[in-house]
Amino acid sequence: MPYRPFEGQNCSIARTLAIVGERWTLLVLREVLRGRRRFQDIRRETGVAPNILSDRLSTLVEHGLLRRERYGEHPEAFEYRPTPKGADIAPVLWALLRWGDRHAAPDGPPVVVEHRACGHDAAPRMHCSHCGEPLEPADVVVRPGPGAAAAA
Repeated sequence: MPYRPFEGQNCSIARTLAIVGERWTLLVLREVLRGRRRFQDIRRETGVAPNILSDRLSTLVEHGLLRRERYGEHPEAFEYRPTPKGADIAPVLWALLRWGDRHAAPDGPPVVVEHRACGHDAAPRMHCSHCGEPLEPADVVVRPGPGAAAAA
């Protein structure tokens, strides 16, 4: 599918999708964030074709979500590690996981998120950065921010 930029949209979601919205990209990030760093390991876990995986990894490196590190000389071999920018996408993946568990997993969650520090199951949720209250869609409003386009 040819790339079509979200021209004319001053929208952070559209800009994000321009980077991570291609098919397979979020699954590639899922694997790297789970600790799978090598091309063949990512390919095996996702089932993505090698040419597509190569393209997605290149895009993620180009946009600074992953960094490519050599781990072998003969043959030359690389692994992919998340940058802080790449690690910042983890809450997006958790939100997709939570939605999928609720609405697309008829036999129950295929994986469970566990809080490493306490060992209990975790259901990550959004909270207000000011008061700490949990956020639901009805609890928020959207208003222009500093990057909003000037009114015409």
